[in-house]
Amino acid sequence: MITGAGRRVAFYAPLKSPHHPVPSGDREMARNLMAIVAAGGASVDLVSELKIYDKQGDRALQEDLRAQAKTEADRLIHTLPDMDLWVTYHNYYKAPDLIGPIVAHTRKIPYVQIESTRATSRLSGPWAGFATSAHRSCDAADVIFYLTANDLITLKRERFENQNLVHFPPFLPAKTLPSAARLTGPMLTAGMMRSGDKLASYQIIAKTLVHLTGDWSLQIAGDGPARAEVETLMAPFGTRVTFLGQLDRIQMAAAYDRASLFLWPGVNEAFGMVYLEAQGHGLPVVAQDRPGLRDVLLPGTYPTPEDGPKALAHQITGLLTDPALRASLGTAARRMISKTHLAPAATARFWSAVTPLLEATT
Repeated sequence: MITGAGRRVAFYAPLKSPHHPVPSGDREMARNLMAIVAAGGASVDLVSELKIYDKQGDRALQEDLRAQAKTEADRLIHTLPDMDLWVTYHNYYKAPDLIGPIVAHTRKIPYVQIESTRATSRLSGPWAGFATSAHRSCDAADVIFYLTANDLITLKRERFENQNLVHFPPFLPAKTLPSAARLTGPMLTAGMMRSGDKLASYQIIAKTLVHLTGDWSLQIAGDGPARAEVETLMAPFGTRVTFLGQLDRIQMAAAYDRASLFLWPGVNEAFGMVYLEAQGHGLPVVAQDRPGLRDVLLPGTYPTPEDGPKALAHQITGLLTDPALRASLGTAARRMISKTHLAPAATARFWSAVTPLLEATT
């Protein structure tokens, strides 16, 4: 039974406010989390928009952010209305929660975290101070919700006392499944175009396409500062590859609906919301066997990074030449998303885990 009715929840995301003007996966996830907590009947207040983020390991910046965080914590300690619970999203060594543990302890508010990581390798070096703070913030949490099995490894190894670690599968912000794809159109890729891991995935795709034969086509949804580099990678394939640009939700849903499969290698993806979206539409996914992806992909056999692009091409060919296999995998994927990765399931998991905590403090 969901028991959030009448509760008041303080929400904070040190990495990026849910109200930030620049779209990103972190902003979207923060918004979705506020919605699923509220769906349990609670009132959810974004209590601070202070951004605590050090991208480069700049100790001077870290000290300045600490000073800002202290001022913000002092303000909240004196002005925050009565709260039943504090929720912090995404505490890690580059963006530690420097506010929540102090305010929650002083105001005697139960404190929980969603998607936190412990990086012992960062306890020395330029992020040492922030990494230590992230660990201490983890220690302060009564409950930590983890999204992937990979995150659980260090959370479990360094769990503080009787801290409760609760699996919280990534979810789509919807109550029901979207429409099912026709599975007869072009392949679909979707990813931001920026240097680093995203560009690395596009490079793998280009190397994969070289090995494809027959009548195939690929549509790419996304945009970004590395678009020219991605276009150069895809130029050898001519009109077989079409760039759709940045799509809104409705346009993206239409792209999923007309696709035959979803292709994204997933270099260093934490988990990747696009995989949930694609599978929600019933698209079979071609991806590499990587830690974060295992938590959101339909169980099956996926090529390892070491297998290389040729193995991805082999998987693509098998799907493109077998409509029955595409349909079977798509149906199974939709069943998995419906059971585990929709908003109602996330709401139920959240309130099931925190209700005993709230009852103990009543």
